[in-house]
Amino acid sequence: MEPDGTLVDDFRIVEAARMIHVLNAPSPAATAAIAMGRALAVRALERFDLARG
Repeated sequence: MEPDGTLVDDFRIVEAARMIHVLNAPSPAATAAIAMGRALAVRALERFDLARG
């Protein structure tokens, strides 16, 4: 939910210092779980300068 009360109908991913938060994963998240995980892993690799193993 947004601060003004409107509903968020899509994935909401927010980055903070040393963290990536998945704040909204609506019903289709189960079907998109692998793609979401891959996208978050790539984001973490880039954001946190992690070496791929």
